Amino acid sequence: MIFFTRWQRCIENGRRVWSFALLSAAVSSFAAVTNDPLCSLTNILRELRPDPAQPASTRQMVEKLEVLRDAADPRMIPFLNDEYAQILQSSLTRTTNLQQQIPIRYQLGVQLLNAGRSETALKEFEAMESAIVAGGGTIDARSRAQVRIRKILSSLRMGEQENCLANHNNQSCLFPLAPEAVHQLPRGSRGAIALLNVHLQELPNDLSARWLLNLAYMTLGEYPAQVPGQYLIPPKAFASEYDLPRFPDVASELGLAVDDLAGSCIADDFDNDGFVDIVASAWGMRGQLRYFRNDGSGRFIERTREAGLTGLVSGLNIQQTDYNNDGYLDIWVLRGAWMGKPGRIPNSLLRNNGDGTVTDVTVQAGLLSFHPTQASVWFDFDSDGWLDVFIGNESTDRKDPDLCELYRNNRDGTFTECASAVGLRVARFVKGVTSADYDQDGRPDLYLSCRREGANMLFRNDGPVAGASSNAFAWRFSETSRSAGVFDTNLISFPTWFFDYDNDGWEDLFVSGYMIESVGDVAADYLGLPHQGAVPRLYHNNRNGTFSDVTVAKKLNRVCLTMGCNFGDLDNDGWLDFYLGTGNPDFTTLVPNRMFRNAEGKFFQEVTTTTGTGHLQKGHGVSFADLDNDGDQDIYTVIGGAYSGDHYRNSLFLNPGNSNRWLKLKLEGVRSNRASIGARIKVLIATPTGAREIHKTVNGGSSFGANPLRQEFGLGNATAVTGVEITWPATGVVQKISGIEMNHAYRIREGGPECGSNGTSTARV
Repeated sequence: MIFFTRWQRCIENGRRVWSFALLSAAVSSFAAVTNDPLCSLTNILRELRPDPAQPASTRQMVEKLEVLRDAADPRMIPFLNDEYAQILQSSLTRTTNLQQQIPIRYQLGVQLLNAGRSETALKEFEAMESAIVAGGGTIDARSRAQVRIRKILSSLRMGEQENCLANHNNQSCLFPLAPEAVHQLPRGSRGAIALLNVHLQELPNDLSARWLLNLAYMTLGEYPAQVPGQYLIPPKAFASEYDLPRFPDVASELGLAVDDLAGSCIADDFDNDGFVDIVASAWGMRGQLRYFRNDGSGRFIERTREAGLTGLVSGLNIQQTDYNNDGYLDIWVLRGAWMGKPGRIPNSLLRNNGDGTVTDVTVQAGLLSFHPTQASVWFDFDSDGWLDVFIGNESTDRKDPDLCELYRNNRDGTFTECASAVGLRVARFVKGVTSADYDQDGRPDLYLSCRREGANMLFRNDGPVAGASSNAFAWRFSETSRSAGVFDTNLISFPTWFFDYDNDGWEDLFVSGYMIESVGDVAADYLGLPHQGAVPRLYHNNRNGTFSDVTVAKKLNRVCLTMGCNFGDLDNDGWLDFYLGTGNPDFTTLVPNRMFRNAEGKFFQEVTTTTGTGHLQKGHGVSFADLDNDGDQDIYTVIGGAYSGDHYRNSLFLNPGNSNRWLKLKLEGVRSNRASIGARIKVLIATPTGAREIHKTVNGGSSFGANPLRQEFGLGNATAVTGVEITWPATGVVQKISGIEMNHAYRIREGGPECGSNGTSTARV
């Protein structure tokens, strides 16, 4: 979609230089060359047609976003690279003094590179060097190395654009690269290798350059044989620790390979037809929210325009909810992350109208606020059967903070903000929020993953204040990270989740590290060398209100640099695995996304190489879901970076299947919230070696990316399901269900008509 994306930006800036007929011819030609379903004439021209009449509230939000986009200052937001490059180019033409030109040229080269104009950037860096020499100047060693790295990145990115993007196939950019992923146009990688060899002669201990050299040879099919021995990172460093089959990337074949920047995804059933649909976002200020309907035949049909979503843009993270308990999943869009005060952009609550359309009801619901964020969680904190939402905002100024927010559901379609009133007055740079009843007192608690100052925060839900007036809202949370054993001032983190990794019935806590000095820290970790990178934390629930750090014991002390991620069951063995989307905006951070298998709760095994899921482009939102209804979980992930030129195609890794059994349970709350978020499920099975329990809690999984609320269980080698027990969140009542068969899907209603006085039900399909 490179051609269309650039043309779309052109028309959005008011420069209509293409006729409709000329566009049609050009697009037809381009689509034929790329063989990309998303580039078909029908799909592209559909986006250019006006939307069906959008509700007034939706149109108002679209207009708000347009005003904020037009007012954005590229000098204040480091990700508006096209616009900033134009400012620098204009400044350069007005400057005749060489000393003043040099820093402008360098910054212009950086912005051109970040904007995706790689070859032009390379020429700009070369022109800057020539201008210095022509003016009788010299470049000191440190500056020379810095400029050389920028030229290396320009060459590598040019190779990616000419090969992985323009000549994309389902092996492109999957690490370690297969023969099908080798670049057919080698000039970018050849140029990078020449520069990297010069660089390493001067700085032989630069692990970042060593890492990039190995990757460059890999893109040419010359790794490991042609890599100079002293710089080789051996293939064994990337070997998987368990043998799983390859998960092919089929996003392009299914029309799901959205080509855009960083964003998130929801995999869930938005039209209640039993098939999991996809919603994908992109964070750019023109990044369109997209809806793909699963038609049940193995195809996904884009319904973005028909759903009334056109113009709803710029969501780095999205989540599903059912805020009004009508049985249709709504969409929650989070905006402004990483931008500081210019990121004070409103979030959106999109009500599902039940007819294939949505309406933006943010203002009517009382949720309109202006804070940078990508972190929130929907949970029923007061157990009244209606979902509330906590928003972790990114505060950067103590004098003008962006406080976190808690919106209590008023049960009439509106919300009331009450964070400070309940003890949640937090002014931190929050990057992830997750909720679970970690101490099993019947009330959902909160964990906040924060960057910058201070440790992450764990808030215990203490419930209503004793003796409070009945007409006064009085509820309290207390910060318990120290007493619970999860206080860590050395942890710089990003995404997080609660899950029961060892199936003991208690929620454990995972939070992934997010800090490296350079990509050399990743290389050092693979080589077993000392590094400065942050590693994740896995906290085991001690069942007494405390946790123990078991990161090392479970073999997760690795530099993963995680952004988006989620958990699921790769092989249906009943143990929760996870996939980590890695990277940061820096173009040197070409590191693979990573997959980990849960070895029966004992430890985790890396299976990135054997599954073929080590995508080298920036990894963001992740969803585990059975998208083709064959009983195993596939993985959809949003790929793309933050800078305006760092776009890439999203991936769908298709599960090749296995012989293990499975079960799907869709819960419907009555006294509890309709979506059943927070309900705890215990599945009891018989196996050849004895009885076993499998535990899950109804939620979307990670803080960045959303799994279906329908819970999908792997049952391993089970011979029978002997029972299911559901603990409903609003009441704490345990409902027991019998008559469940393996390899089936069920809808279970809280206290449904089949439920007897003893709380026991017989399953119905």
